[in-house]
Order: sequence, then C-alpha cells, then structure tokens
Amino acid sequence: MNGPLQPASDLPSGPARGASAAFDLRSLGRPRSVRGRDLRERLIVGSLAVAATFSIAVTFGIVIVLANETLGFFRFDEVSVTEFFTGTEWNPLLGAEKHFGIWPLVAGTLLVTVIAASFALPLGLVSAIYLSEYASPRVRSTLKPALEILAGIPTVVYGFFALMVITPALQKLNPALADVAGGAFVFGNYNALSAGLAMGIMILPIVCSLSEDALRAVPRGLRDGAFALGGTRFDVSVKVVVPAALSGIVAAFLLAISRAIGETMIVALAAGGVAQITANPAAEVQTMTAYMVQIFLGDAPAGGVEYKSSYAVAATLFVITLLLTMLGQYILRRFREEYD
Repeated sequence: MNGPLQPASDLPSGPARGASAAFDLRSLGRPRSVRGRDLRERLIVGSLAVAATFSIAVTFGIVIVLANETLGFFRFDEVSVTEFFTGTEWNPLLGAEKHFGIWPLVAGTLLVTVIAASFALPLGLVSAIYLSEYASPRVRSTLKPALEILAGIPTVVYGFFALMVITPALQKLNPALADVAGGAFVFGNYNALSAGLAMGIMILPIVCSLSEDALRAVPRGLRDGAFALGGTRFDVSVKVVVPAALSGIVAAFLLAISRAIGETMIVALAAGGVAQITANPAAEVQTMTAYMVQIFLGDAPAGGVEYKSSYAVAATLFVITLLLTMLGQYILRRFREEYD
C-alpha cells in the first residue's frame, strides 16, 4: 500500500514486529535502559554509604584518640582521678605544686555560657516570634538573611570585638562600680561578661533561625482557630504558637548552648587565663577551650603531664556537649507535636 498508513496485515509479525517496535521507540528518544538506571542508583547509594561510614569512622577515631590520651594522662603520678573530678584548684604549670581539679575550668565555661545564653535566648526567641507572626513577607525576607549573616562571621572577629569594643564600654562603668562590693565588679582588660556578650551575639542567629523555623512549622489551622475564638495576635503567638513549637524551641536553645560551650577564640581573646571558681562577671576566667589553646600554643612540652591534661579536658568537654545534644534530641522526639 502506497499511502501513509498500512493495514495490520502488512505490518511485521512475531520477533520482527517486536524488534521494529523497539527500534521505533529508540528512534523517538527512549530513556536509558533500566539496567543503566540501576547501575547509576547503585553508584549513588554506594557513594552515600561511603560518606556516612567515613563520618562515623572519623567520630570513632576522635573518641579513641581522646580516650587513649586521657588514660595516658591519668597514668602520671602527679594525677589523681579523685582530684580531677572533685578538685577545686587547677594549676598544671606550677612546677612541683601541680593541681588538676577540673572544676575551675568547668565553672569558667559555665559562667561565660550562662551570660551568653541570658543574652541570646530571650532576644533570639522574641526575634523569632516577630519574624514568624508579625513581620510581612518582605520584611522577613530582608531581616532573616541579615541576621543569619552573623553566623558566617569568623569567631576571631567576635573575640576582637569583645576585646576592643565591649570591654572598653564596660570599663566606662568602673567609676560607678568602684564602691560596689569593695570594687569587686570593676572590669579589667579581660572579663567573663565581655566574652559572654560577644558569644551571645554569635549564637543569636542559631536561636532566632531555628526557633523561627519551629514556629512556622505550626499549622495555620491552630492560629485560625485561636483568632476565631477572639484571641489577639499577641495571645495567639504566646499562648498557642509558642507552646505548640516548644520542643523545637528547646532543641534550638540546647544547640546554641552546645555551640557556646565549645567556642574557643572569643574566650581565648577576651575572657582571660585565670582558672577560678567565681560567679563574678567582671572577673577574669579561663574556660576549657581556652586552656587547650594555651597548652597547644607551646606553654607545655609535648608528651608531658601538662600536655596530656589538655586531652582530659577535651574529653570532658566532649562528654558535656554530647549529653546536651542527646538531651536536645530526646526533648525533640518526646515532646514533638504531630499534626495532620
């Protein structure tokens, strides 16, 4: 038949017809074969598995190194396990009068972290509520990226900001504070409050961004129902949205606190180097991370008890941050609200 169409009787039959059909499909741009897709998918899954295994292996490697070096620290005659966990004096560089009580370093770390959290957590939550419930889309699209820029600033910049800006500003209060508690609250060149405020600025984007994400995850129906019952925007925000997003907010708080505990450069530059147990924000303190920086800058010979003590401090810091992370994950799973 000479026309554009052929009757079914004129088309090839059997294997020839199947081959012709396959050829026609390929000529129309058929995708790659199933076999090729399976191979590509296996390669992708294998690559992801290798990446995940590598991450886990690195974590275990860090744990093994910390554990091995910490055990080496406790083998020295100058070191007592009891003193390390219960002692209140940390003087590892005083010749024969060495003391390795970890609590002064823990106290300095907690003081700076509490100051940072006291500044960043409420301000970050209020900012998150504004961005989630009050700000227009245009304002939100401008303010949130601007706030998150703070998270990309190197921490050494925050350290110099604390040392060169915050500390001089606090020292201007010294004349008024000179007669308070016998001058105990007079600010020197290094103090916990300056480092804590700079650290609070650093973790503010973490609190704000993660809390705002948790607030925006609350279903719109809860807000509409509260408005239908006569609630104001403030009532809906504080009494409905925040409680519904509480697990995510608490998880954001704990993540920010963990970040603050592990911070190094800010406290190394602005907090000082005196390991002591104090609640005075004007006092000079030393944190666990700042002590490790001091040791690895060459203040102690490699392989000595002072050098090994930094690994014991690092292991303690690792355990503290791990416990905080686990607590945050538990709270997130235990109190998460499920909505349809």
